Amino acid sequence: MTARPALPYAARAAGLVGSVIDSSTSLLHKQTHDIVRFAMGSPAAEAVPAKLLSAIAAGELSQPAAYDYAATEGDPPLHAALLEMLRGTSDETTPERLTVTAGGMQGLDLFCKIFVDPGDLVVVESPTYTNGSATALSYGAELLEVPVDDDGMMVDDLPRLLGDRRPKAIYTIPTFQNPSGATLSLERRHRLLELARSWGSMVIDDDPYGLLRFAGDPLPTLRALGAGDPLVFSVRTFSKIVAPGLRVGWVDADPQLQQLLINAKQAMDTCTNLPAQKLLAGFLTGGHLEEHLATQRAEYRRRKEAMHAALTEHFGDIARWTDPEGGFFLWVTLENGVSTEELFEIALAEGVAFIPGPAFSPTGRFTDAFRVCFASTTPDRIHEGITRLRRAVDKLAG
Repeated sequence: MTARPALPYAARAAGLVGSVIDSSTSLLHKQTHDIVRFAMGSPAAEAVPAKLLSAIAAGELSQPAAYDYAATEGDPPLHAALLEMLRGTSDETTPERLTVTAGGMQGLDLFCKIFVDPGDLVVVESPTYTNGSATALSYGAELLEVPVDDDGMMVDDLPRLLGDRRPKAIYTIPTFQNPSGATLSLERRHRLLELARSWGSMVIDDDPYGLLRFAGDPLPTLRALGAGDPLVFSVRTFSKIVAPGLRVGWVDADPQLQQLLINAKQAMDTCTNLPAQKLLAGFLTGGHLEEHLATQRAEYRRRKEAMHAALTEHFGDIARWTDPEGGFFLWVTLENGVSTEELFEIALAEGVAFIPGPAFSPTGRFTDAFRVCFASTTPDRIHEGITRLRRAVDKLAG
């Protein structure tokens, strides 16, 4: 039998590490027993305004033009609606700064395509959203992990950890961070921008959750604090505030970058899905967003409190966890020596899914920790899921 020839892979193929988080979706679809799903960072099914979007679709998507190509920088009605949506907020912007993307992930990919060369150093939080760090790795970046505490990235550790090196970019999720739920303090936001300017480093400001604050006082975004600084590249998405399947987001960047972003995007997908843009434009211009967000904030607060109560009841003797003021996630650290990667299979058999901590570190740290999403599960199911999880921990520990 003739040997199959080796395929001529590009060098970058070795850096395509994929996502444990996204792979969990396929894994869970294959399960046939009841599972409480704390794994994916998705809005609750009942939080997606499906009936309203369907009603908007009846008008916005009734003509063939709704299925055509769109302007690469974004369909004009959505572009205009986005600018109006952001008016008066910490993210208020101008047309030449705004480019519509196929979700937040495309914004991260566009950044790396434009700025990251093989061997460039990119700073990431630890733990971090590893889909973001995986994007940098796919372009040949070297990653430096910086610890996170209750006030977000420990920015003052950066000079010591870097030594004589200077990063090309610093990647941060500053508000209700994925996976920890931590928020970068105002002092640290200022310090991060100060250090980035001193080094000439780009700041990737990835903020999917900022509009989902249900407690505490809002902080100015890095976009606002940067006051138009070309080193700040802001990535936003509708995935968490409306629906992830729409795959629509935007980037806010220095005007000199817009043509490069258009060029790079045209080499990817020509334009963001036009029917989804039409749906969102109708949703925004119809004045539905504020009421929708108010409802979700109240419900997510209720669910976070339910998860805190369940963890206190079932894990108070063996774990500690974060207390976010918004977003989707809690970060739980076990104190009994149990490996969360080993725990995953047992927990799945018990009927509960989560994401083990090593999935949020490029070097596989946090073997004693895991992320749970409270946003997608009702309070009674949250209690049931945490009960099942403790049962799994006891089986493994025993």
